[in-house]
Amino acid sequence: MRNTYLVTYDICNAKRLRKVFKTMRDFGDHLQYSVFECQFHPIDLAKCRHTLGEIIKHDEDQVLFINLGPTEGRGERVIDAIGKPYSPICAPCIVV
Repeated sequence: MRNTYLVTYDICNAKRLRKVFKTMRDFGDHLQYSVFECQFHPIDLAKCRHTLGEIIKHDEDQVLFINLGPTEGRGERVIDAIGKPYSPICAPCIVV
């Protein structure tokens, strides 16, 4: 069973930040700066955590995995915003 997760990160080094961003593009949808929405089977979650664990510096960086529950039966993605409205990213993101 797949669950939907929000994965968000705070990386203190620009080089590691680029690596984390590029890695996360393989696992989910980029929503905003350091936020991705991912649909993980347990094995995919373990792979993502392992891969990121090899990139980050554990005493400086942080990656949060927020479990939103089962993917099946959730219906369409609903993102509500205040301030600037949410708009899906339609172009590839480039982190320099």
